[in-house]
Amino acid sequence: MAAGAHYTHAGGGANYLCLPKDPEWGNHQDGFSGTNSYLYGAEYETHNQPPFVGSGLHDHDVPCAVCHVSGRSAHLMIPGRKTCKGDGWVAEYSGYLMAEYHGHPRTEWVCMDSEPEKGGTPVNQNGALFYTVEGRCGVLECPPYVDGREITCVVCTK
Repeated sequence: MAAGAHYTHAGGGANYLCLPKDPEWGNHQDGFSGTNSYLYGAEYETHNQPPFVGSGLHDHDVPCAVCHVSGRSAHLMIPGRKTCKGDGWVAEYSGYLMAEYHGHPRTEWVCMDSEPEKGGTPVNQNGALFYTVEGRCGVLECPPYVDGREITCVVCTK
């Protein structure tokens, strides 16, 4: 399952994590001390907007995948593309760039499959959140980018 810092917290890690379903524990004390960082599950915040209109993703938990491609040692996520460029690069999947909402603390940019899976039931618990990413013209050159258009992405290996 995907996880990260709560969207309103300024502290904690800035990247999303992919957690196993069978955690192993070391020395621990149950309960909250109030002085630690917190880890929350992640959910989609798509609000039934493009490119996920009608998908039913909103507020669902975000499952996670870790990929290994035998015989390929390099991988690259390319934002703004749906296909790989260059000799020998193979597209593993393509989709849409996602990250935390622009008014929340920063997270990493993630390439979400164009047909993402969903976990759990749609309950608005918040925590770490995934929003689609739109281009903003100004310093971002338009054209070729378009103000307010959702950004695609592709994950390539070689």
